[in-house]
Amino acid sequence: AIDSIYLFFSIFQQMTLIKKANIAQLLVLFLAITSCAKEIKKVELTDAQLPKNVLPILKPAAKDSTELTATYIQEKRAKIDAFYKKNWPNNTMNGSFLVAQNGQIIYEKYNGLANLRDKDTITSETPLHIASVSKVLTATVILKLVNAKRLDLDQKVTTLLDRFPYPDVTVRTLLNHRSGIRNYSYFTDRKANIWDRHKTLTNQDLLDLMATKNIGLEFRTDSRFAYCNTNYAMLALIIEKVTKLSYIEAMNKMLFQPLGMTHSFVYDIKKDKRRIVPSYKANKVEIGIDYLDGVYGDKNIYSTPRDLLKFDLARNAKNFLEPGLWEQVFKPYSNERKGTKNYGLGIRMINWETGQNFYFHNGWWHGNTSSYITLPKEKVTIIALSNKMTKNTYAVRKLATLFGDYPFKLDDIE
Repeated sequence: AIDSIYLFFSIFQQMTLIKKANIAQLLVLFLAITSCAKEIKKVELTDAQLPKNVLPILKPAAKDSTELTATYIQEKRAKIDAFYKKNWPNNTMNGSFLVAQNGQIIYEKYNGLANLRDKDTITSETPLHIASVSKVLTATVILKLVNAKRLDLDQKVTTLLDRFPYPDVTVRTLLNHRSGIRNYSYFTDRKANIWDRHKTLTNQDLLDLMATKNIGLEFRTDSRFAYCNTNYAMLALIIEKVTKLSYIEAMNKMLFQPLGMTHSFVYDIKKDKRRIVPSYKANKVEIGIDYLDGVYGDKNIYSTPRDLLKFDLARNAKNFLEPGLWEQVFKPYSNERKGTKNYGLGIRMINWETGQNFYFHNGWWHGNTSSYITLPKEKVTIIALSNKMTKNTYAVRKLATLFGDYPFKLDDIE
């Protein structure tokens, strides 16, 4: 029925006499289309063909037909388990960890306490703060809007956000951190004296401050790379502008709900203080909420490894983006200096001279650390999340050597 409705809209968009058609004529045509639905082949509209009032969504990936053998799984699982025990001795991870290939979970582990006071244990259904891995999800929704022609990568942000003060900044330079915008955690700190830190900062506040407080660029737009959370706070506002929904609603409708990410949500500082899992320093001292925790887009998504696996599979599916746009996502944009580390559109990467590429994104916020690794060529997903401060979360990149020619040393632990 949904396909018939979409077909109905696509036919009507091409009718030159639609303005003259009365309700009865519309109803007759609609009934004719739906009554013949069995005779019409299933029509899959592309993002760009969708009616403007229909949001593009991520679609669940089809099940991979290549089943991993029991012997293969057992072999990989044993090596991953040895890594786990060495990286987090005596089950000290206090978080969640998953490795999958072809959409099949090879290894997963959930350990420690979500809340030290209540002694709640972390399970496969415990949402943890994914910190800057949130940027990958924000970028994904932006890319779907670009794919649907609701937005252009090289569109000036001044055409989207009222009073945005930097005329050369584009959607692309926000995505690849080449905008030159300053990090909001610096220009709103105590020394800057432009924001009352007793008040929760919001995305709109950031835009207003940049527009009224003479906050200049750190460097000329697109002249170099500088990782900056403000870029993704602005991308969240662009999502709201284009979809006419709050960022929370847009992420739910375009991503979480269609993919069945039932344990994922955007943190709402006004409603979710009692809902969230707290984070801790390495010495188990709880880290409270501060004035920066109201900003989203760059952070503030809570999720689980299983939900992020659904996301990764959908993101790597053939129908996610048009091929030309997909290639731009994994293009290294910052080549001023020769090196292997680089950034695409919402994804970090390492590009070796051998031609091998490694795609990932790490995160840190308060005591939360996160690592998301996607290896499209090998169809591997590696995810680690922790709510107790540790850099060991980032060491999971070494597991890529079990699946491809990646020059990491699995024996060493960072």
